Amino acid sequence: MYFYLKKLIFLLFLTFFVGCSSEEETDYSSENQVIEVGYITLNKQEVPLQQELSGRIKSIYKSEVRPQIDGIIKEQLFKEGSFVKQGDVLYIIDSDSYQAIYEEALATLKSSEANLITLKLKNERYEESVKFNVISKQEADDAKAAYLQAIALLEQNKALVKSAKINLDRTKIKAQISGFIGISNYTVGALVSQNQENVLTTIRDTSKVYVDLSQSNNQLFKLKKSNQNNIKQDEINVNIILPDDTIYKHMGKLKLQEISVDEDTGYVTLRAEFPNPDGELLDNMFVNTIIENGNVNAFLVPQQAVTLDAKSNYIVTVIQADNTTKTKQIKVERAIDNKWLVTDGITQTDKIIIEGLSKINDKSIVIPKDINSLKEDVK
Repeated sequence: MYFYLKKLIFLLFLTFFVGCSSEEETDYSSENQVIEVGYITLNKQEVPLQQELSGRIKSIYKSEVRPQIDGIIKEQLFKEGSFVKQGDVLYIIDSDSYQAIYEEALATLKSSEANLITLKLKNERYEESVKFNVISKQEADDAKAAYLQAIALLEQNKALVKSAKINLDRTKIKAQISGFIGISNYTVGALVSQNQENVLTTIRDTSKVYVDLSQSNNQLFKLKKSNQNNIKQDEINVNIILPDDTIYKHMGKLKLQEISVDEDTGYVTLRAEFPNPDGELLDNMFVNTIIENGNVNAFLVPQQAVTLDAKSNYIVTVIQADNTTKTKQIKVERAIDNKWLVTDGITQTDKIIIEGLSKINDKSIVIPKDINSLKEDVK
């Protein structure tokens, strides 16, 4: 009995030892497993720095037509939607009362001119007479004062005539700029006044237009920082994407940047200028734009080859000479399609793992497979 018990204990001990040995061997092999991975090597290239922003078309010159006098519209002399030239008469306001005021002011002026002649001659006679004591000095002074008052009255009446003429001319409402005229908000027979808020119509010169764009302050700062070519602001090209997703045939230039950040939105206004000879761009049209801010010499790394470490830093995994792997922290500027624009952290000789990343760890031994050469073979 004792013999069998001793034998049973020995068998149990042997089974436990074999199991532990097998487990240790399994763990060891998993740490040093050989895994096939695909890698790429990349070359630095000139990458255009582009940014898409949305904005609205604004006419460079826009004239809101308002009356400068009170009166009733007698005629409308333009066709809505047509092109008008600066100085063209758009509306005629009833001018009878203004014509009468002008003629009255003109008559008063002529009267004051005649009175001035009389007082001038009288003053000259009195100046001579006082020398010979024919009249008193007081009478001579009164004559001179009357003459000077007549001069002042003449100038005042001239101003009244000028004012009356201005108001008479304002009965013809003229275009202040050349451009396309909009819908008339008033018809013949309507009473209008010089202090009204509503416009009669609007003229827009769309031969050139602005596009006002909004960009966050952070985006603007990054764009400036990445501008390694130091391109001047008025040399930055801007393209418009039309509503049918085609590119507008005329390229614009960035002209203006707001000097402050909107405290409510954190955005800065950018303004680009575009030629518009065919009138294709309409005032207040919403468009998307592409801003070209030069080129940067950098790597375009496929996003599937980039991961994040515990501190949310961008990293890539590269193959070393002994077929082990290590991670490298990289500097990502932005995404371009399905790739990252990387400006620092890798070299042209780095073998960056792009396939099999999820199968390896820091102790893995890998069998490298060149993805670049495989693509060339397929071609």
